[in-house]
Amino acid sequence: MTGVAGFIGSNLLETLLRLDQRVVGLDNFATGHRHNFDLVRALVTPEQWSRFTFIEGDIRKLDDCRSACAGADYVLHQAALGSVPRSLEDPITTNESNIDGFLNMLVAARDAQVKRFVYAASSSTYGDHPDLPKIEDRIGNPLSPYAVTKLVNELYARVFARSYGFKTIGLRYFNIFGPRQDPNGAYAAVVPKWTAAMIKGEPVWINGDGETSRDFCYIANAVQANLLAATAETPEALDQVYNVAVGERTTLNELFENIRELLLPRHPHLAEFKPNYRDFRQGDVRHSLADVGKARSLLSYEPSHRIHEGLDESIAWYVANA
Repeated sequence: MTGVAGFIGSNLLETLLRLDQRVVGLDNFATGHRHNFDLVRALVTPEQWSRFTFIEGDIRKLDDCRSACAGADYVLHQAALGSVPRSLEDPITTNESNIDGFLNMLVAARDAQVKRFVYAASSSTYGDHPDLPKIEDRIGNPLSPYAVTKLVNELYARVFARSYGFKTIGLRYFNIFGPRQDPNGAYAAVVPKWTAAMIKGEPVWINGDGETSRDFCYIANAVQANLLAATAETPEALDQVYNVAVGERTTLNELFENIRELLLPRHPHLAEFKPNYRDFRQGDVRHSLADVGKARSLLSYEPSHRIHEGLDESIAWYVANA
């Protein structure tokens, strides 16, 4: 698994170890954290933890990718430089990690003859296509360098399937959130960033009028999708991309109120707390909503958490770990 020290990667690591799987993880700590390993280690048995082998390396180096893939049955490729704003500021580094690194992993996994290559795709691939909900085979023009890189990933996976008979599945994540998601840094995701700010009584900023909407998806749903994709046996399920979401739309204003209400019993200073509004952010789409029918049909995916259940678990974790 790549990106094993990150938010999604460490949650996958925890689940796989609990299932008594052997895991080889690769990470360079560009966005992941060593302390995530400590948190996972505390949640599994010593025997389960002994099944984990960590390689500190970089997907931009083919030899590191080969080391990570050696002897593996399945590859879960989660490593990437996320964030639309980051890609607008530094498209070259985003390209190096998300395209060069992705191709390195494809080649290494192909040469290691792994059974399945499951990779993190992105809802950003839909770009400016106006239709809601988003359906996998209808995409528009990318709106950021990040979106370009994730589209190229899908194209490369498709070519490897056709050219080499290599089995891949892409998972288009929609706004994944949950425990261990980093609230710090310029590119932090909205749920942990707002939660941390509210706990500290710091300003919360909303880009635009707050009516921008997203299909927020709890981490347990993403973990489920990865396991189903890795173990899918029907030929029709392979060499496909799938939306990983809930199929429900929440505005940023609604999200703010949901988080505030969940924190209020423990933090009474939030009773009159209001957000601050600023200009819309370049490269952002106005609305995002997924159709998860394809994943239901071909992978038997069924979201276990809607946004309220996911926020309940997430906020409890952030309060406990603040």
